[in-house]
Amino acid sequence: MSPRRVIGLLALGDSLTAGWNLRADEAFPARLRRVLAGRGIDVEVVNAGMSGNTSGEGLARLPTLLETRFDAAIVALGINDAFQGRDLDETYANLDRILSLLRERGVVVLLAGMRTTVMGQEVDERLRRLYPRLAEAHEVVFFPDFLAGVANTALTIDTIHPTADGVTVMVANILPSVLDLLDRVN
Repeated sequence: MSPRRVIGLLALGDSLTAGWNLRADEAFPARLRRVLAGRGIDVEVVNAGMSGNTSGEGLARLPTLLETRFDAAIVALGINDAFQGRDLDETYANLDRILSLLRERGVVVLLAGMRTTVMGQEVDERLRRLYPRLAEAHEVVFFPDFLAGVANTALTIDTIHPTADGVTVMVANILPSVLDLLDRVN
């Protein structure tokens, strides 16, 4: 009998992934790994979140990250692009390239959508349309709102960045999509 294989999961994102203002064991990747382990799923979740990262900065970091072999990835980038007033067509192009690079490496992907209420309705609507288009074009698992039920609540430090309890809610919300993602790993 061969030993059970550990699945390598890259969590590529910004401060929401990195765990801004949280202990490392409270950040999204660490919490997700614990929940999956509790279900008997052996996953090494690599926290590749970097506070403040835009989609372009995530794209720039990706080739170095891909020097390590990953089976799956969660991509949660783009909100800082909106906050910095970047052209969302550029955000689309960056995310499109990220998804293409991952596919070229045989990495299955979950794309986590982002929303914002602080940048106005037009920006939020553009973000809402951007992520599903990418997910459909690349045939990846899609979760529409990374901060669903957390943003603008007491589960955040500053209306955006989750508390440890907020991360628990994020993990519970995205878990069905992560399980779908892991089912696609060969």
